[in-house]
Amino acid sequence: MAKRIVILVILALIGLAGGFWLGHRNQPAPSASDAAVAQLLATRLPDLKGNDQALSQWKGKTLVVNFWAPWCGPCVEEMPDLQALSTEFGTKNVQFVGIGIDTAQNMIAFEQKVKVDYPLLVAGYAGTDLARALGNKAGALPFTVVVDPQGRLHYEKLGRITSDEVRTALKPLI
Repeated sequence: MAKRIVILVILALIGLAGGFWLGHRNQPAPSASDAAVAQLLATRLPDLKGNDQALSQWKGKTLVVNFWAPWCGPCVEEMPDLQALSTEFGTKNVQFVGIGIDTAQNMIAFEQKVKVDYPLLVAGYAGTDLARALGNKAGALPFTVVVDPQGRLHYEKLGRITSDEVRTALKPLI
């Protein structure tokens, strides 16, 4: 009888350890500091019409920021998914924003082919520094971050992001 109890306790501990590991392996630890998120929220960039937009206007919302460029193949591939997600989560206090690492002229030409209803802001190549501060050490594209309503980095992804990854990142925030 005591032997069975010991075996059950060991199995329970293994199960708890496995559950803990599985629960945390899918949630990358944020690598950007609070200062980097504050820098993001303090940033003002022109939209495609040339009007300055402050990212701080979306404080209090969950913010999905996608760094992209029209010449970036994976960026172009994920845009329709991000557009659909923006529509899906639009009523749930979630704001999508695209920060373009290119010229306004190139971004406007792209947007005429691929319609996007969320704000596209023009950062030019200086946007790479902002992405690096948020955890994109490679300086590659696409790069997506999710900032929670309290202004903390919740999720980051370098490379093409899928709809399921975005939904999983947003689920605990809505």
